[in-house]
Amino acid sequence: MVAAGLPDRVASRADLPSHVTIWEVGPRDGLQNEKSVVDLDVKLEFVDRLADAGLRTIEATSFVHPKWVPQLADAAELLAGMSTRDGVRYPVLVPNERGLDRALEAGVSHIAIFASATETFARKNLNRTLDSQFEMFDPVVGRARAEGLEVRGYLSMCFGDPWEGRVPAAQVVAAGRRLLDMGCSQLSLGDTIGVATPGQVEALIAGFGSPDQLAVHFHDTYGQALANTLAALQCGVSTVDSSAGGLGGCPYAESATGNLATEDLVWMLDGLGLSHGVDLNKLADTSAWMATRLGRPSPSRVVQALRG
Repeated sequence: MVAAGLPDRVASRADLPSHVTIWEVGPRDGLQNEKSVVDLDVKLEFVDRLADAGLRTIEATSFVHPKWVPQLADAAELLAGMSTRDGVRYPVLVPNERGLDRALEAGVSHIAIFASATETFARKNLNRTLDSQFEMFDPVVGRARAEGLEVRGYLSMCFGDPWEGRVPAAQVVAAGRRLLDMGCSQLSLGDTIGVATPGQVEALIAGFGSPDQLAVHFHDTYGQALANTLAALQCGVSTVDSSAGGLGGCPYAESATGNLATEDLVWMLDGLGLSHGVDLNKLADTSAWMATRLGRPSPSRVVQALRG
């Protein structure tokens, strides 16, 4: 049952996009750091319920080596068992050419790669230098585009790095442009450890000149994810990454708390009068259901308010 006080829809402001694409990362980024392996049947139902709630981009899994992310070792089985729906995209993350091979075998149509904006994180996460990571990604992107796949580029540590501190915007822009020039159709700017503030967000987006190919991916370590999202929307960004129920973090950045909760994002978008296509009640039900499967309450404030 819905609590009283759902936000009134208001006329959209001129500096905001009329429609926001929600890039749901719960099944991949949300679950990848879970210590207990989630049953395949639960994952399949999770993806299906997210689609039923109206989400049209659901990042399903990753073809990273099972040694590094055991939670996603069932990627091929998940993709084979999913009941896909017309009009819904199910991207997968691929780390290298071997991951791309597996994605092509599974018949996916949309992949994502995961790069770093800093030297230290590139070494710790990819075992590559900041420059040499692009040598690894170039053939992945080239082959994927030749096969007709869409390619998204994730760029991590865009605002702060736990080893290097604050990351200069010019450094992030330079790395991001390399991914776009390589052939990525979209670039997701990641606040991997959740330290960004709205002013930083505005400055970084301005550094790219145009927001047309940009998306944002915020973590809520300092409680700034929604504020940062609003700042990005005001700068013209219209694709926002989020995770149902606020699941997820970063296995290589211990200070990172969960992703921006999709329910919290939807609540804000509803209050701004921006369309997104998601049924908040069905989504909150889904996250409450998943919380019981994981054995702990959902960290999403909206889920707690509606289903707590």
